Amino acid sequence: MTDDELDLVFGALADPTRRAILARLAQGDASVNELTGLFAMSQPAVSRHLKVLERAGLVSRSQQGTMRLSHLEAGALREATDWLADYRAYWEASYARLDALLADIDPSGPPDPS
Repeated sequence: MTDDELDLVFGALADPTRRAILARLAQGDASVNELTGLFAMSQPAVSRHLKVLERAGLVSRSQQGTMRLSHLEAGALREATDWLADYRAYWEASYARLDALLADIDPSGPPDPS
């Protein structure tokens, strides 16, 4: 995933409505009308959110009869998660160093809460 693609994914995920749309699409495909019913906003507003998600590669859209369905594309989420995993390893190592430092300061450990 390029930096520009990653920017689009994280930009799309920055909005709570778009995250809610993704959560709904994780349950199955939905039409714009179905998604509009979940939010206190107009159909054009939901369509704009879907376009942002589609540009980020998080959603694809297909025609089924007279309905246009939106579908979750989890691959982009996987790539963003993989990118974040590198930082998780960093923080886990940092916490391990902090634990070791605290143990050196007070070898008896934390007080018993009981």
